[in-house]
Amino acid sequence: MSSMSGGSETVSFQASETQNTIQRILQSCSELVEAGDIDESDSTISELVKFLDSLSDAALSDPNNEPAQNDAFDALTEIHQYICSPSLAQEAVDALSFELPKAVSKFAGISNRFLDKAISIIDQFLEKCGPRDMLSILCNTLGYSSNMTKAASYILPPLSGLSKVFTSIKRRHFEQVQVAVPIILNVLKAVALDSDDADDAELESVFHRAVGIANSIYEVCNKLDGASNEKLRALLGLYVLQCLALLSASISYKDSTCHLMVLELSQISSYCGLTYMSLLTAFDVETVAGFVFGEDKDAHMSCLSHVKHGAALSVVWGLVSEEVAHATKESLVAIKDDLHNNQTKRWQAIGTLKHVLSFVNLPWELKKHTINFLLCITDGCVSGEYLGEHSEWSSYMPNIFTALQAIKMVIMYAPEPEVRKKSFALLKAVLADIPDTQRFDILKALITNTDSSSMIAIFIDIVRREMHMEVCNSTSVKEAPYSNNEMHPDMPFWTPSVLELVESVLRPPQGGPPSLPDTSDAVLSALNLYRFVLMTESTGKTNRTGVLSRSNLVKAYNEWLLPLRTLVSGIMTENKNDYDQLAVDTVCTLNPLELVLYRCIELVEEKLKQSTT
Repeated sequence: MSSMSGGSETVSFQASETQNTIQRILQSCSELVEAGDIDESDSTISELVKFLDSLSDAALSDPNNEPAQNDAFDALTEIHQYICSPSLAQEAVDALSFELPKAVSKFAGISNRFLDKAISIIDQFLEKCGPRDMLSILCNTLGYSSNMTKAASYILPPLSGLSKVFTSIKRRHFEQVQVAVPIILNVLKAVALDSDDADDAELESVFHRAVGIANSIYEVCNKLDGASNEKLRALLGLYVLQCLALLSASISYKDSTCHLMVLELSQISSYCGLTYMSLLTAFDVETVAGFVFGEDKDAHMSCLSHVKHGAALSVVWGLVSEEVAHATKESLVAIKDDLHNNQTKRWQAIGTLKHVLSFVNLPWELKKHTINFLLCITDGCVSGEYLGEHSEWSSYMPNIFTALQAIKMVIMYAPEPEVRKKSFALLKAVLADIPDTQRFDILKALITNTDSSSMIAIFIDIVRREMHMEVCNSTSVKEAPYSNNEMHPDMPFWTPSVLELVESVLRPPQGGPPSLPDTSDAVLSALNLYRFVLMTESTGKTNRTGVLSRSNLVKAYNEWLLPLRTLVSGIMTENKNDYDQLAVDTVCTLNPLELVLYRCIELVEEKLKQSTT
């Protein structure tokens, strides 16, 4: 080496030293492998990996350290040249192929030139080792990503390699892809949802490779026929839907790259026979997974955790982009009409689309489109009763209930008032679509499973409005004789259960009066409901809820109203002469509650005086 002065000499010497070290280790490894000394060759490969790790760590820890980056790139270049050598023994290539893909993938996070070089090295291994061997090696490389801090960049070279492996496999195509897909999906999920160190550009690169893998599997499908084609298409469909969900949650909704990748995935989804209507109403992940994985289905369900979300998002993206809908040859107008006119399909669609609303990682724009679509298919739908079998509609209620819970969360957390307003309209529309005999139980369950005082108040107000409508619509209210706890078939809300609902708020299950002012919205709403029921039953001379029976009047008076009066009076006395903002807010909050409470007490006292039993 010619002598150079200053810093240049140091840089040149370090680069040369790195190249010499790599050459020495590789040469030693090759000689040991050819000599059949497996233990020593393994030790030499471990030395090489440690040296590469030290170079990648130095370059990644300080992006501005140019000498460290030059050293790292020289090392990859040297390895690439060595693997490309036509005189290199196959035994040496095989020995290096087990560890080097992991080692070189760690360099991918430094810059694009390192990524390209790492991919080139893996491509050489693919060429010399064959696809079947490299499939397991690259899957093992992917699995190692959980140990990496920059996992998003690390998985790019093995993902790139796998997309080439799939198209190079000569036989047992389905079995080979079936092994790799769960590993790929688990890694994608970890990077997309559980990792905080990946930036938008890295995630775009990850999903660009993920879409490339989908295209590769699609190519393989076209080579097959019969049962193998059917199974691989089913597996591809699961892969595409899971990717679509993870992509939608990770890449900016406004990014054109995101739309292009969604378009590609949607086209493949259509090839797999996944129509919008089938995704909304008939797609069952467990059934498809059972078809693909057989008895091992349960072991693979974790990698398919967001397939249901992907099924819903396939349709939502068709609403977002005309290009996507056109590419899938779907008529959303016809689908809307069909769902609007078919209650069973509508309930199934609601149960599917709830996954978009409940997926916290998704952008609000996608949730807005989902809400608008749901409003379209439920507009003007009033169930009254379900014409099918009791067991049939009962089977849909758990899904409807969880959908209502998802809508509730949107009402509570949506950043825009317009979205909250539409979500409330949707809540009422979905409730109206539930058979009358089930609606009260659903509302009661929603109240029981809600911590928000404001939302409990909203649900109780809906109960009160339902009861008011039943009174107005019933032709037999005026004619009904005074009856004790007798349920009228046209008035399913007017049952003793409504008093249990009031009690759950005014005398919480955990004991004692409610916590005020924290639950003041719910308490005020419960008092208004109690007052309404008491006055309506009194005026109509009915007692369907049992509110007028002496035992219930005494219970309400002694266990609900008087303890609540004591609590409210104490809080008001404590805060009435205090003029800080919290005290003023507390008094203002409790004022309307106090008025309704005292009116309820007056009504109960009046009824107790009239009661003779």
